[in-house]
Amino acid sequence: MSKVTGLGTAVKPWELKTPPGTSAYQAYKDEAADPPALVVQVGKTQLRYHLRSIEDLHAMLTKNGDWVPLGSADEQKPAAEGTVEAWGRASNNPVKGWYGLKKGLRGRFGMYIPPVLEALGLAEVEHNAKNNRMRAVAKKK
Repeated sequence: MSKVTGLGTAVKPWELKTPPGTSAYQAYKDEAADPPALVVQVGKTQLRYHLRSIEDLHAMLTKNGDWVPLGSADEQKPAAEGTVEAWGRASNNPVKGWYGLKKGLRGRFGMYIPPVLEALGLAEVEHNAKNNRMRAVAKKK
């Protein structure tokens, strides 16, 4: 698991890196938002995803039981089938569509959400130059 600093709050966000390790970003929970959001700050760009994406993605990975490719893609580009990115916009996921909350910035689910699960100890994420995958880690009781 990658070393992570921060508490996941707006004041002390998690300091994360994309799976290939090429870009740094911050993320934090905004439970007061409507709907509750996971806020991702990449430079001056702010992306927002349903906060429930953390639990929902962990549940999907647990059910899958094996490695799942990340397949990150911008909203305007199609997501490769069978990837975390495709699941994050699929009509049969728990939110029945996009986990991204800002139209035009709803993509990149497979880039920014996996490191959050890794930081929380819920998933293993590969850190290769490309074609990374992730799988669930059992929750500690």
